[in-house]
Amino acid sequence: MQGPFHRGGHNKPMGEINVVPFIDVMLVLLVIFMIAAPMLTQGVQVDLPQVTSEPIEDVEDSDPIIVSVDRDGEYYISLDDEETSVSLDNIGDRIIAILERRPDTPVMVRGDRNVSYGQVVTLMSTLQTAGVANVGLISEPPSGDEN
Repeated sequence: MQGPFHRGGHNKPMGEINVVPFIDVMLVLLVIFMIAAPMLTQGVQVDLPQVTSEPIEDVEDSDPIIVSVDRDGEYYISLDDEETSVSLDNIGDRIIAILERRPDTPVMVRGDRNVSYGQVVTLMSTLQTAGVANVGLISEPPSGDEN
């Protein structure tokens, strides 16, 4: 009698594990994570100006404080994937509180290209008043189709 557990005259069960279903499950999970990962990016929709510049070398291990100005002139503070809307009057106090806890945190400004220059300068002045010595500006590289 030849059954599924019968092997060459011995009455021992087969001791092999079929790993094919495990591999199938892992491939499905890989595809799910590859599709879901780009959807996890969050933030304020800001149309950054496109300029050619050298990237800033990131010497600190901490995430920067990113202060954004969107198309409507609203201000946002982003730190550690946590983003909060804030008024211009409260930005200085918020930045001071964060820098007291993490004094070496870099401060970056993201300004929508459609926001007036005056709003970005006012924001940078507010940051300077709060004690931020160096402020970086975030931009995007040119898309390449402007020739």
